[in-house]
Amino acid sequence: MTSAATAARRSERRHVAEAAKRRVALAVRRSSVGLLTLCAALAVGGCATGHPRPIGARALAEAETFPYYRVYWAGPSFAGHPLAAADGQKGYNSGVGDSVYYGDCVQRKGIFGGGSCLLPLQVTTVIYGLHSNATLGSQYNMVIRGVPATVYDEGRSIELYSGRVAIDIFSDSFAHASRAATELRPLNAPGTAAGQLPPPVYCPGLSGAMNAELSRVMANLPRHACQRAAAAVAFADSLSR
Repeated sequence: MTSAATAARRSERRHVAEAAKRRVALAVRRSSVGLLTLCAALAVGGCATGHPRPIGARALAEAETFPYYRVYWAGPSFAGHPLAAADGQKGYNSGVGDSVYYGDCVQRKGIFGGGSCLLPLQVTTVIYGLHSNATLGSQYNMVIRGVPATVYDEGRSIELYSGRVAIDIFSDSFAHASRAATELRPLNAPGTAAGQLPPPVYCPGLSGAMNAELSRVMANLPRHACQRAAAAVAFADSLSR
């Protein structure tokens, strides 16, 4: 194998490993429900028994000035649940991304109670890293607001691909996840929930079937991202023969 092919293979393995780490980190972040952030929001009423107040003006202002990339949210409230917390710059972890959290799970089993605790909605925006979606388990691909998207976790989670980022929607039901996808808008940049999202500047690593609409979207991404990605893979394969 040539040095170029070896480098390509190493780069591919590194991307896969980084993506796997991000998946684990997101799962931990979701299962803990941003515990420290939300407990701070619940401090007045008690973390296990009170409902969080809407996010404070200072915390919201910090989120609105997040400097690294466009972060998405569903507005100041979602399905009757207030925005309770946001990571902002202080809570930013590049491996996980930046998240906003709506509502609480007190009405279910409580943050410190038994069983799992799923928020009505968590939206995480992260710089996209090349990976395959095969690790997501049962899933299907579709076009949402003009961009490629993958629905998984029995419909409770959706990953949308836009600009330089992936937008991960985590919710407690398919109805909430699909509604959130239609209400996404930038938190730290001008924009509304109306219309389509900016197309991704990369080729998402979708796994599984694509319908005709999705195939057209993937074929017409900026700068022919998917054609260039396929050509790079083909070139690396040719060097290894």
